[in-house]
Amino acid sequence: MSVTQDIVATWRNPRRVIARQLAGGQREDRALAYAMGACALIFISQLPVIARQAHLDDTVPLEASLQYAAMAWLLVAPLLLYGVAAVSHIVLMIFGGKGSWFGARLALFWSLLASTPLWLFYGMVRGFIGEGPAEQAVGAILLIGFGVIWLLSLLEAEGMTRVKTAEGSPKS
Repeated sequence: MSVTQDIVATWRNPRRVIARQLAGGQREDRALAYAMGACALIFISQLPVIARQAHLDDTVPLEASLQYAAMAWLLVAPLLLYGVAAVSHIVLMIFGGKGSWFGARLALFWSLLASTPLWLFYGMVRGFIGEGPAEQAVGAILLIGFGVIWLLSLLEAEGMTRVKTAEGSPKS
């Protein structure tokens, strides 16, 4: 499937999509591409917000704000994502997770990429409408959506999903 079809499918069944990606083998290039693509799209989502701030406040230089945001999202954020994935893997190992470091990375990076449509919408709301109830509502939906996708993807990657069979015994 294409990435865009997988993003849509992730919103319906994140476990199935991440399981299919994990079955494709350990491809670090693909995981890094997901992380970089997500960070690039999130940076793009910040452009209306940065433009709004520069327009409303003459003391905020547009070029400097764009450079700071680009550095934060394209250089620093991917490195931080590796750390967050490692911590999440360690935490789930404590609770019985049997997955790999790669699986934890893929779950986080894919979840972030799958949530980018909401990031783009959130950026438009913040940039064109500004602070207020609409911004808070979209932000809450973004946070919940990303959190649910990441949690379900991470549980699948760590092998912590238990499906009940007809007899009632857990099936791995």
